[in-house]
Amino acid sequence: MLSLFFLLAKLCIYFNFADLKNCQNEEDASDRSVDRAGEHQQLDFKFEVSDSKKIARTLSAFANTDGGRLLIGVKDNGNISGVRSEEEYYMIEAASKMYTRPEVPFEATRWEVNGKTVLEVYIAPSPDKPHTAPDKDDKFKAYIRVADENILANEVLVLAWQKKHKPDGTLLKISKPVERLFAYLDDHPHINISQFCRIGRINYYIAKNILSDLLAMNTLQYLVIDKHILYQRVPA
Repeated sequence: MLSLFFLLAKLCIYFNFADLKNCQNEEDASDRSVDRAGEHQQLDFKFEVSDSKKIARTLSAFANTDGGRLLIGVKDNGNISGVRSEEEYYMIEAASKMYTRPEVPFEATRWEVNGKTVLEVYIAPSPDKPHTAPDKDDKFKAYIRVADENILANEVLVLAWQKKHKPDGTLLKISKPVERLFAYLDDHPHINISQFCRIGRINYYIAKNILSDLLAMNTLQYLVIDKHILYQRVPA
């Protein structure tokens, strides 16, 4: 039987937790708690999986961002409840095969902890993004992972991901709006698309295409602040 300490040590290595001492040791595992750091961008706890469409949004978000792991059979507070049946795995499989486009692959591992089973589901960061999943209205949308939440990717990100797949690459003309954008970013840490429209004196459609070009070329990168997607220079 795998000890709780071994599972925690494994997770500490995966997620670069500050120190193995921050994970509970085997002697202190009476509360069967997993991770004091809790959920974050690459880790999500699920008590159970009851909705394949909802879990598909998490698969999409992990695949479109930095990858991550689902621990199923773990409560939000980190207490291990264990999975109840084989149904959990099949719900994940249905989420992947039926409700992600293109399909998000995953690897599943079962861990036995103090007589309870935890299902670990690993999703790698994908080179094939955007991966989409159904929203609450069953419309397929792309998601990204921000802290412990899945949020909608905007049109700029989706377009940038699509442009990265173009066999002939992306060609950007250094126009006046681009010059104004770079000048703005010389003095400011980031910009949103509305600000770019204003300082570039362009409409939304042109701004969207310029920003997506720069993202596809890895000249800009996105960041999220208060669920708003912003853009900044890629550090030299």
